[in-house]
Amino acid sequence: MTHEVETQWMGKMQFNALVNGHTIVMDAPERAGGEDLGPIPKPFVLSALSGCTGMDVIALTRKAGHPLTDLDIKVSGEISKRAPIEYVSIHVLYDMKGAPEDREAALDAVTQSQEKICGVSHMLKKIMPVTWQVLYNNQEIFNNRPLAVAEN
Repeated sequence: MTHEVETQWMGKMQFNALVNGHTIVMDAPERAGGEDLGPIPKPFVLSALSGCTGMDVIALTRKAGHPLTDLDIKVSGEISKRAPIEYVSIHVLYDMKGAPEDREAALDAVTQSQEKICGVSHMLKKIMPVTWQVLYNNQEIFNNRPLAVAEN
């Protein structure tokens, strides 16, 4: 099985990608010759990671009988200072809410996703550090981000 994406130039700096029958619009800001009709391409890597791990976590917590009531995922990619401009590290923040007794199941789901299941995370870890942090009911319960790069 393969995944295939078809992308067509729409003029100026806009490209439309057809992904599983869905159109994804990519464009550059006006200062770079585009019309800002969609996001630039690079953050789609971060979106793919957040969607992949998010779907894992929801599926695993439901299957375990410990469903979450809320899940927000923020993925930040640190960008290189020189060309080619690329991500040099990625950090994932899981902000989860659920029943107090489901805390360990939620953390276990994140751990399974990051260490065994999420293919996007697995691919990215081959080329850069991917760290993660878990908040459960507004309390930090896990963080493997080195202190030197932790946000203030």
